[in-house]
Amino acid sequence: MHISPDIFREYDIRGTADTDTSLNTANTAGEGVDLTDDAVATIGKSFGTWLAQRGVKKIALGGDVRLSTGRIRKAAAEGVLSTGIDVVDIGIVTTPMLYWSLYHLDLKGAIMVTGSHNPANMNGMKLAFGKTTLWGEEVQEIRRIAEKGAFAEAEKPGSIECQSITDAYIAMLISKIQLGPRKLRVVCDSGNGTAGGTICRFLSGLGCECISLFGEPDGRFPNHHPDPQKRENLTALIAKVRETKADVGFAFDGDADRLGVVDERGEIIFGDRLMALYWAEILKKHPGAEAIVEPKCTLALPEEIQRLGGKVLYWKSGHSVIKAKMREIGALFAGELSGHMFFADEYYGFDDSFYAAGRLLRILSQSDSNSNKTLSRLMAPIPFYPATEEARIPCPDAQKFARVARLRDKALEEYEGLVLDGVRILYPNGWGLVRASNTQPVITARCEGKDEKALAFIMQDVKKRILAEGLPDFDWTF
Repeated sequence: MHISPDIFREYDIRGTADTDTSLNTANTAGEGVDLTDDAVATIGKSFGTWLAQRGVKKIALGGDVRLSTGRIRKAAAEGVLSTGIDVVDIGIVTTPMLYWSLYHLDLKGAIMVTGSHNPANMNGMKLAFGKTTLWGEEVQEIRRIAEKGAFAEAEKPGSIECQSITDAYIAMLISKIQLGPRKLRVVCDSGNGTAGGTICRFLSGLGCECISLFGEPDGRFPNHHPDPQKRENLTALIAKVRETKADVGFAFDGDADRLGVVDERGEIIFGDRLMALYWAEILKKHPGAEAIVEPKCTLALPEEIQRLGGKVLYWKSGHSVIKAKMREIGALFAGELSGHMFFADEYYGFDDSFYAAGRLLRILSQSDSNSNKTLSRLMAPIPFYPATEEARIPCPDAQKFARVARLRDKALEEYEGLVLDGVRILYPNGWGLVRASNTQPVITARCEGKDEKALAFIMQDVKKRILAEGLPDFDWTF
């Protein structure tokens, strides 16, 4: 059967899963849908075949709360089972819980059905082997097996069992985070995603007062889309933090592998500046550690890492790419602007928003409440340079990499630049990044200047270059 090659992306598999973009009717799987039952079952057979070639006998299977996830989970299981591999269905879980199941259940493979931060009518699959996710060429190997139809032939199909790991996961998290004496009030906005069922259980277990927003799982995402990188999705969280005089607010994406943070004043702390606070703790214990920095991050992050005695290594964006680089060099910690945080100093090295929230609470709780060390005061020494949010400019998947490459080559005729991932144009007092998204049919852009005048020039220059490539006009947001 034909499966669109475009759904096999750099880090995972993603495509349309429902023809009803309003999601007011039952799930459908027909014309215009990439992830039909047959397509998903074929991908399951392909992945099962790939795993069987590597001696894997059993895998974990979980999914988020999207309306199409149950259907896709069932079809994926049928495909894998047909290759003779057993499946442990761990139900509705966060992506970090699925990653942890590889350790807890001592398994060497897994499938997480999730659309992450994509629109509600889309969905996807993150595939794991060993203790990490497939990416790049490995994902393309799954595509090629599907296209050839050369699947493993088993004497008998695998078996499936259901097992909940939620209680064990929460207990594990609590065992790894010991808070200081300060009692904290926390607001958590789950955006009706998978975090809602467990985040307050975890935080209450740490001794925090947890106030829940939109904690009821609902794959239609009726209140706002679960993407904490977008400021408009944090409006309710900001208001509730101010109203309740909370110490901090947390927001989670749909599958809870990314963390958004709001301080006690209602100011957003994006992932790049938040990492500087984490590094201050880590570099005290591990002086001279190597720190991976992705091209989207503020200049303040490498400046702080170097000030604290760390060594900066710029590397590509993307959770799978960064985790692979961390394993290669033995890095203790890394993260992304988007809120993925990878702790390997005291944790497993995968992106877990709950654990990242716990680490921030540990830092905050150890400050004396009588000394007025609020989160905003802890963040104050870290420079704040004016910057745009990440713009997402529509561009077909088949064109986006070529267009970025042309823009890159022209920009490098005038400026120096980092070319690990798209191009980060290095201006005298700032930078502008243009890159092709590996998860959506968009080109992303972000700018930062040492002051408002520098930022205005960079924004104008970067936008001019983007429009010269025939891309749609857009507005910068802050």
